[in-house]
Amino acid sequence: MFETLSEKLQRSFKTLRGQGTLTDENINEALREIRVALLESDVNLDVARDLIEKIRAKALGSAVATALSPAEQIVKSVRDELIVTLGTDTARFKFASQPPSVILMAGLQGSGKTTTSGKLAHWLKKGGHRPMLVSVDVYRPAAREQLAIVARSINAQMYEGKLDATAGAGTDDVLRLAKEARREAANYGCDILIVDTAGRLGIDEALMEEMAQLKKLLSPTEILFVADAMTGQDAVNSAKAFNDKLQITGAILTKMDGDSRGGAALSIRQITGQPIKFLGTGEKPDAFEPFHPDRIVSRIMGMGDIATLLERADEKLDKSKAADFAKKALSGDGFSLEDFREQLRQIKKLGSMQSILKMLPSVGPFAQMQKAAGSIDEKQFSRVETIIDSMTRKERQNASIINGSRRKRIAAGSGTTVQEVNSLLRQHQQMSKMFKTMGSGGGKMQQRLMSQLGSGQRFGR
Repeated sequence: MFETLSEKLQRSFKTLRGQGTLTDENINEALREIRVALLESDVNLDVARDLIEKIRAKALGSAVATALSPAEQIVKSVRDELIVTLGTDTARFKFASQPPSVILMAGLQGSGKTTTSGKLAHWLKKGGHRPMLVSVDVYRPAAREQLAIVARSINAQMYEGKLDATAGAGTDDVLRLAKEARREAANYGCDILIVDTAGRLGIDEALMEEMAQLKKLLSPTEILFVADAMTGQDAVNSAKAFNDKLQITGAILTKMDGDSRGGAALSIRQITGQPIKFLGTGEKPDAFEPFHPDRIVSRIMGMGDIATLLERADEKLDKSKAADFAKKALSGDGFSLEDFREQLRQIKKLGSMQSILKMLPSVGPFAQMQKAAGSIDEKQFSRVETIIDSMTRKERQNASIINGSRRKRIAAGSGTTVQEVNSLLRQHQQMSKMFKTMGSGGGKMQQRLMSQLGSGQRFGR
């Protein structure tokens, strides 16, 4: 996400590198390039204009730090103003004093409301809540069944209700389902009710009137506008229309793992005055993360997002397995191909290699790695795993016994070539030697690492 905006901003900053002081001429040139970068990334015209003027005022203001170079002053000004634009703090969720708290999901058809409703329920479950889902989309065929499938996949409560098959569906059915669902949520001890509403291909008065009636009936603590980030300015215009009618409390941007240019994120909060609360970053239920403005700005500025990467590792990786691996690998005995396979599986839990690399700062060796990220073949990791799976247990535990005939059998069994098997064995041997060197020459380092892994500590805390 935000790759386009990040790349264009980085190019505009290069204009100022090597300049001794900030002048009207060089700052105007840099700001012109930043403005183009914002507009090409689908940032609203008024938002971009306002942002540029604030950056100009800050960069040329009396409070500019004299210790910073011109490029650094602009980078700092851009970073500060982007954080202000996106919101200085991570948005908090509101809960009703008397459960269940009602969350009304709003948005156009195709924005991902149903999938996002499930992701939100999954996220709330991890936080110790008991959410119930209900679909009041009585117009779109199979809409309610789609939400039921999502609810089953995350093991969440779902109120399905019944419709009168003899009569045409309408607003009365919508309001009845919503009212019944709230009662059922209270009866089942669910503290949150997530209401997946009907969408339209465009804004129309009937949709808005139905949403207004739902708001009046349910008194929701949250009205979340779900927007497809790939639609750019259309998402911003829709957000404004829903906010004018319903006074939304926040937004969720979906499909942020696609080729979205990020402008919608910068524009929606500024246009509506309401925060972005979550990002959808993939299809799986856990591809969903809270929106942290400072972290997002760090990604845009090429400074990485180590905090989110560490949180993801802390949540998804098995600390006991990591400790066991470190102890074995650094003991001097090396590690087996079974250990190698387990580490690949652990890494895959963090997401694609491209997404991991993009959370690292764009400096030094990380910058080179990120440039090569586009050429990474993610399927290669699966092929490596398949090769190891095709070995016997004895071979996985002692790679030295894998001779020529065994390599041919392994290649045939995994659907790969002998050359690929040889390449894997060479990589394993090189890594094994590296760990042996670290283990024999770094006893203190090993003890420190083991102490951190054993206690669950993380770097940066």
